[in-house]
Amino acid sequence: MTRRLYYGDCYLTHFQASIVEAEANTVYLDQTAFYPTSGGQLHDTGDINGTQVLDVIDQGGRIAHQLASPLAPGPVSCQVDWERRFDFMQQHSGQHLLSAVLQDLYKLPTISVHMGTQFSTMDVTGNLTPEQVRQLEQEANRQVVANRPVTISFHEPQEPVELRKASARAGTLRIVSIEGLDRSACGGTHLRCTGEIGPILIRKLEKIRTETRIEFLCGARAVKRARADFETLSAIARQFSATLEETPQLVATQMERLAESEKARRKLALDAASALGRKLHAETAPNQRGLRVGLLRLNSAIDDETRVQAQAFAGQGAAICFVLSSEPPALLLAASADSGIKAGDTLKSLLQRRGGRGGGNAQMAQGSLPGADALEEISAELQRLFA
Repeated sequence: MTRRLYYGDCYLTHFQASIVEAEANTVYLDQTAFYPTSGGQLHDTGDINGTQVLDVIDQGGRIAHQLASPLAPGPVSCQVDWERRFDFMQQHSGQHLLSAVLQDLYKLPTISVHMGTQFSTMDVTGNLTPEQVRQLEQEANRQVVANRPVTISFHEPQEPVELRKASARAGTLRIVSIEGLDRSACGGTHLRCTGEIGPILIRKLEKIRTETRIEFLCGARAVKRARADFETLSAIARQFSATLEETPQLVATQMERLAESEKARRKLALDAASALGRKLHAETAPNQRGLRVGLLRLNSAIDDETRVQAQAFAGQGAAICFVLSSEPPALLLAASADSGIKAGDTLKSLLQRRGGRGGGNAQMAQGSLPGADALEEISAELQRLFA
């Protein structure tokens, strides 16, 4: 059994211990202040006798410490990376506070939490409106400023303990309490008071089935992210020679103009493709069957403009047009109503014999092929058919 020093003192960063077992780069201590990944909180890092701690794993009764290099059994001096520890303490205590405020304001229970190195998330049942998010953030930060004490206590199963969320854990319960606000069973590291959490920033909501995922940051992370957001918005505002407050409307207006321009560009492109198709038809001499046969080769995917060009070619009457795309291997066939050729049936027959897939109607059909060889075989066969 490993004695867990962090249970009683979350601020302990330097401690003495003994390696009681060593397996390659993994060691087991008689006692440790290194927190293992658990309950949504990531593990501590630091060093043991100057050797870097890469991972800390909870194995039930004992805790494994994975190191950068092996250490032999015996007494060791250990140091926890305080910057990382304090950061996670801010996020974890902030999550407890947010969950308690969510429960009080909107009766929304927290289902799960995850604390990453960049941001943290919590999944809650139900939905939140933008106004509710603002109220949640405001009230959470008010509770931070209230500087409520955060305490840790231990209780036996038979003791009556009122918790925000019932615990299914057997044995002694470790309870983390925010005075007058929250009581939760938790084995993680926490701060001494809510004031140490620092500012709480809610950045994003994501709908996941019947739940909502809340992305949040606390303390130094929140300040760093807010500064980065401000600098990004300021850079955008400078591009518009506008203030931050004016920028959203200017961006919206610009997006509308871009959409209108794209719509006009697309119409011109399709009109040009149609004109090219008609021009190609006029320049193509009829074959012995009286059909004008057009061939277009592409090194890119078949797009809308190519489809319009082929359709315009066939639309002039007594004509067919096929398009060959080498990347990815694909084929399009357009046929006029008076050509005597049903594009869908013809193409489907050609594709099936070569492992391709596709289909369409009598006037236009398109499909894909497994490789360039099959494409060239079909190209040769089409030219023989329509020569």
